[in-house]
Amino acid sequence: MPEPGIPYQFVAIEGNIGAGKTTLCRRLESRYGCKLILEQFTDNPFLPFFYLQPERYAFPVELFFMTERHKQLLEHFSQPDLFSKFTIADYFFVKTLLFAKNNLNEEEFRLFQRLFSVLNATFPKPDLLLYLHRPVEALLRHIHKRGRNIERNISGSYLEGIQNAYLEFLKTEMTTPVVILQLGDADFQHDDRTFDAICNLLRETHKPGVTHRQL
Repeated sequence: MPEPGIPYQFVAIEGNIGAGKTTLCRRLESRYGCKLILEQFTDNPFLPFFYLQPERYAFPVELFFMTERHKQLLEHFSQPDLFSKFTIADYFFVKTLLFAKNNLNEEEFRLFQRLFSVLNATFPKPDLLLYLHRPVEALLRHIHKRGRNIERNISGSYLEGIQNAYLEFLKTEMTTPVVILQLGDADFQHDDRTFDAICNLLRETHKPGVTHRQL
């Protein structure tokens, strides 16, 4: 059953690289004791090479991400625990398609899209999608601050392309409630009032389609 006060069984937290998705999910788990699905992006053996030579390694990096995300979600939802808390994930499976569209050439994307359509039909969509929107400058600061070697070559133009892909998709989503939260440089990791405001947002019942909110 959903957490008392939170009317959703499955919430996906999305956003660009450096938006703070995993950090927010971990804080929500700490407060609510919910079940947690975190993307294991560091396990992708092609990712370091992709950031150095994106055209050469785009297809294997995206294919690996898609199969690993699918495996993780399928394992989680194929063994439901009726007595468990609600589930929070730091990604939405559709991100697989959005990143692929941004990174692959036209022929590669057509093939990738066919594979994605098959896999995407095997587990439920989120009951709520919360998108953490930050300016590219803030994303770059966060990426620099956490200091991951594999991310050191990420450019502002690459992040802008990802951001645009997300926003273009989200405005077409009519069946799932989507909240685009304008965060600026807000720090929900250390600022309890900001974190509490997000928790209050999750307690609201949101209608299908896109809602814009700002802290």
